[in-house]
Parts: sequence; C-alpha cells; structure tokens
Amino acid sequence: MDERIIKWLFDIKIAITEIEGYFLEYPKDFFKYRKNVMLKRAVERDLEIIGEAMNRILTRDVEF
Repeated sequence: MDERIIKWLFDIKIAITEIEGYFLEYPKDFFKYRKNVMLKRAVERDLEIIGEAMNRILTRDVEF
C-alpha cells in the first residue's frame, strides 16, 4: 500500500478519535450540540478532514 494512503488513513483515525473525544465532557444531545458553536465547528472540521482524506485515497487508488 502506498505510504500516502497509510498517512491519510491515519488522519481519518485521528479525526474520528478527536470527534469521540469532544463528547467525553458533553452528552450526545443534539439540542445541546446545536447550541454549542465551537463544538459544531470542531466536529465539522474533523468531518472535512475525513472527507478530504477519503477523496484523496479514492483518487489515488481506484482499487480501494
């Protein structure tokens, strides 16, 4: 496997871990989440990282 793909997979893993970590102090309550702008932005950014990494993986390795 290409080293870049491994790095992008690692980026995805880190982003997922960060998202899970955001909810250690906060309950997974959508209404509280919706009111917390900073938390929403952080989750959105990590989702962007996941999406960008997946796009790069799929364009780099069409067999993946």
